[in-house]
Parts: sequence; C-alpha cells; structure tokens
Amino acid sequence: MFGSKKKKRRASPNDLMAQLRPDLSRESLGVGPDFPGVAPNPFLSSDARKRNAELRTGVLALGVLVDWREVNSNPRVVLMFDVETAGGTSFRGIADENLTITELTRLAPGQTMPVRYRPTVMDHYVTLARDADPAHVQQLSDEIASRKRT
Repeated sequence: MFGSKKKKRRASPNDLMAQLRPDLSRESLGVGPDFPGVAPNPFLSSDARKRNAELRTGVLALGVLVDWREVNSNPRVVLMFDVETAGGTSFRGIADENLTITELTRLAPGQTMPVRYRPTVMDHYVTLARDADPAHVQQLSDEIASRKRT
C-alpha cells in the first residue's frame, strides 16, 4: 500500500570495497574476475583469516613489486606483484600486508621479494615470505633465471 516490496540486493563486501576504494577494484589491481577482492577488515573476515593461514604454509615463489596502495593508516598496504613460480607459471599476485613505516619507505617498484602462494587455489593472493630461508630463495631465483635464459 505504501511502497513496493522489492527485495534489495545486498552488496557483497567486495562490491562495497570497490565502491569505497575504486583503486582497489579488480580492474585497477590488474587481476581477473577470479580474484575475490580485498577484505575491508581481514581480521573480521573468517575467509581472510583462513586464507592467510593457508598462505603462511604456501609454496615459495618470487614476486617483482609492481605497485602498492595504502589501505589505512596501520600502515596496511596492498602490494601488487608479478609472480614467477618454480614451475614456470606467471601471474599477478596481490598481498594484503601490514608493514612497518621503515618497510613502507623501502618499497620500490622492481624489487624482487620472496612470496608464498596456494597453487591449488590460484586466486591471485600471495603473502610475503618473511620466514623464507635465504639459500632456498637464492636456489629458486637461480632456477627461474636459468629457465629464462634457455
């Protein structure tokens, strides 16, 4: 009588984040439709907590830093990498990280950093491999470099 009973489609957190921060949309990050999106608050998202736990035990790869975006003043940043795996796969990787001010000031495009990813999921999410053994990282780097030379 006083209005329509249309049901409103509830926006997903990913749609909401893309509206609030267009610089964090799939298009501006350079990833495809399989990317689930950046969580507004990863500590409140059970999916994000589960993903981060899986990434900590993921497979080591090398990422070349393309760009980054600050999300808030923690400083929480979204890092964009061109990732190269030991198996020869390349993809755009997105890492949602909390960095110190010192780490933030040292970021420069073109830096190569060890990252971890989930090969069974391949959803563009990666995390910095801060715990990676330097010898293992060097071995991976040499393996990738030798494959590019041939």
